[in-house]
Amino acid sequence: MVELAGIIVLGIIAQWVAWKFKIPAILPLILIGLFVGPISTLLSEDGTQWIRPIWNGESGLFPGENLFYFVSLAIGIILFEGGLTLKRNEISKVGPVIGKLISLGAAITFVGAGLAAHYIFGLSWKISLLFSGLIIVTGPTVISPILRNIPLKKDVSAILKWEGILIDPIGALVAVLVFEFIIIGGENAGYTKQALLDFGKIMLIGFAFGISGGFALYQAVKRKVIPHYLLNVVSLSLVLMVYVLSDQFAHESGLLAVVVMGMFLGNSDLPSLKELLYFKESLSVLLISILFILLAANISLDDLMLVYNWKTGILLAIIIFVLRPISVFISTARSSLKTNEKLFISWVGPRGIVAAGIASLFGTKLVILGEPGAEYITPLVFAVVLTTVLLNATTARFFAKIVGVFLKTSEGILIVGASKVSRLIASYLQKNERHVVLVDTNEHSVSMAKGLGLDAISANIYSDDLGENIELNDVGYLLAMTGSDEVNRQAISRFGKEFGETGTFRLMTPEELKNNDNLSSKELFSHTHDYIKLARVANNFPSIQEIPINSQEQFIKFLSIIESDDNAVALFLKNDEGFLEIISVPSKMEVTENGYLVYIGKPMDFEDLMNSTKDKQTGA
Repeated sequence: MVELAGIIVLGIIAQWVAWKFKIPAILPLILIGLFVGPISTLLSEDGTQWIRPIWNGESGLFPGENLFYFVSLAIGIILFEGGLTLKRNEISKVGPVIGKLISLGAAITFVGAGLAAHYIFGLSWKISLLFSGLIIVTGPTVISPILRNIPLKKDVSAILKWEGILIDPIGALVAVLVFEFIIIGGENAGYTKQALLDFGKIMLIGFAFGISGGFALYQAVKRKVIPHYLLNVVSLSLVLMVYVLSDQFAHESGLLAVVVMGMFLGNSDLPSLKELLYFKESLSVLLISILFILLAANISLDDLMLVYNWKTGILLAIIIFVLRPISVFISTARSSLKTNEKLFISWVGPRGIVAAGIASLFGTKLVILGEPGAEYITPLVFAVVLTTVLLNATTARFFAKIVGVFLKTSEGILIVGASKVSRLIASYLQKNERHVVLVDTNEHSVSMAKGLGLDAISANIYSDDLGENIELNDVGYLLAMTGSDEVNRQAISRFGKEFGETGTFRLMTPEELKNNDNLSSKELFSHTHDYIKLARVANNFPSIQEIPINSQEQFIKFLSIIESDDNAVALFLKNDEGFLEIISVPSKMEVTENGYLVYIGKPMDFEDLMNSTKDKQTGA
């Protein structure tokens, strides 16, 4: 009981340490596991491990094959959660570069690492290709903590983020298929007609059970057969049932089934998908915390000594410094990425949880089956995971500065509120090559923003930690533009330091507008309109105008015309280089030649208005 409770406590401590120091959780988890496992034999008086997860035998936390079953089910749940995040329309959204990275780049790593493992360690082709299949994945759980602490251009961070998300289930699927092909080959490894038929059977059963399970859950939720409070636990039980049933019909098809089931639900219009994802993410955190301490503790000193040699160093060098750059540069050929951006993407390629978890599962299974060389799978993959995570977690920020991709000033813009006026302003800013992200609790508004091609996040600023989103790592401006002054002030108070280092702005309140207070405040987005007036203008005249200006005098005159019109609101001053500045304190703004005054509202002929004003003054 003490050991089991200790694992849970240590796992959560490791998760907290990872959050506190902004490093991937897998690093402290594996290090703790190794310390309480094989390393502890050097410290204990009788040479026994402090935590003993035993695969075979009658003692330990999981006697017999119980740990084997626990790992299988835990990996199944983790892969199901990964499948939920894989959406078919995302590949087209993120562009051809990411599509090539997860296909061509993965193929280069798969073939190259397989060749290296075979010729360096003398492993069979089956084991070598299983190893290479396991290490093609990066994963969002290891990429995200590394990128959150580095301000990068949107394109660079988006490529690394989406590569990790998309390659996770794809890499798991590749590893599962290679493993199943090894199992089918048997001792003779003869991939005969019967072996191919058995392989096809596993594929058929896995896809059939995965799609059937996903369809069943989808229909049950849509028809409200399952009460809301039972949704998460019913989903969990169905995932476990699909895994076990599929495995009964075709041995080793369970993992494939749950990945397919997750992909099916992730690409459906399931109304409770977000809630289901939150539950699975929380469950995955707990399972991962327990799982990787157990898996690392289960590695023996003999296993570690297998890879404690120069061969491992050569293999790691080939994977990190040869295969990764080759796959990135080939995949990004003819793209708009600069050489320094390609170098940074090449440098950041940490392997993650799926690789380590499936390696332990498959490696143990193959060792039990007596597959020659299978004992190398787990320690080799763990070596790759630890080395890549440690290398990237400690050097990514420094390397970003060396190659020149580190943003010295954050020019991205976070707009709290995705109303019509926010969407109009965001669209204009995006057309002017500014990275804009909208945040709102209203799903319809977020959906409308995404339909316009804008980055939008459904989140509650009172409860959600926006700092977890990689999309915001280049944000330096915060615009609070909701209809609630309380929400606007909360957004600035909570996230101003994190996302408003360059500037924080909010809409004025009706009371401020009525009393003409704070008109010179640097914090106000507009000193003439509150949310109601701004929304009315956007509804009546949903367009943004640019008026050429060449002097400070002209700017002040045109601005006074806009301010005197109830159907127009001044927004930005745009200089001759395209830089946009919010018109918060007009008297302190510098106007250059060939600039523009940007406003939202009805089109106006300013020269005629100026002449009309002059005529009235002359007549008077």
